[in-house]
Amino acid sequence: MELTVYNKSGEETARKVVLDETVFGIQPNDHAIYLDVKQFMANQRQGTHKSKERSELSGSTRKLKRQKGTGGARSGDIKSPVFVGGARVFGPKPRDYNFKLNKKVKALARKSALSYKAIENNIVVLEDLNFETPSTKNYAGMLNNLNIFDKKTLLVLAEENKSVYLSSRNIKQASIITASKLNTYEILRAKKLLISESCVSKISEILNKEI
Repeated sequence: MELTVYNKSGEETARKVVLDETVFGIQPNDHAIYLDVKQFMANQRQGTHKSKERSELSGSTRKLKRQKGTGGARSGDIKSPVFVGGARVFGPKPRDYNFKLNKKVKALARKSALSYKAIENNIVVLEDLNFETPSTKNYAGMLNNLNIFDKKTLLVLAEENKSVYLSSRNIKQASIITASKLNTYEILRAKKLLISESCVSKISEILNKEI
């Protein structure tokens, strides 16, 4: 697939970029996408939830009433789970939600997500950006020129650029990521995927190296 390179004014340049078919043109694998997104979301979980069990509660262990003859159910101490303020049975404990996922599956998932964006014509290739000073106004103007200001966008850069990052930080729907940190969740979350011109080949290099 061949895409035209746009400038910050939203105008087409004379340059074109050919997308690697092995990255942007594969048959998407939905299950690989599911696994990669599931792992990404699991990694975001802190896993610090905790409820107290009987041994961790303060309170008397005295039997509240006699075993028989009261007309009610048997009861033990005040820390019993059947009483208000008592312990919880099989409550949550701190745990790690991370799970292993092979590199090839993760690479396949990212390729599948990128291929979906290409199929839907939701990829825009931009000339390399370089703001002299951070300017939210300039970044918002660029999105307006491309008619995508009201859409969720993800700009993929070849390297970190502090000025560009600071320029986009106050725009709610705009996100920025580098090619080395590109993940399936962020790709699918964005409506429009913006890729800097020099980053197209780097994405292909990174993903083909992981196979």
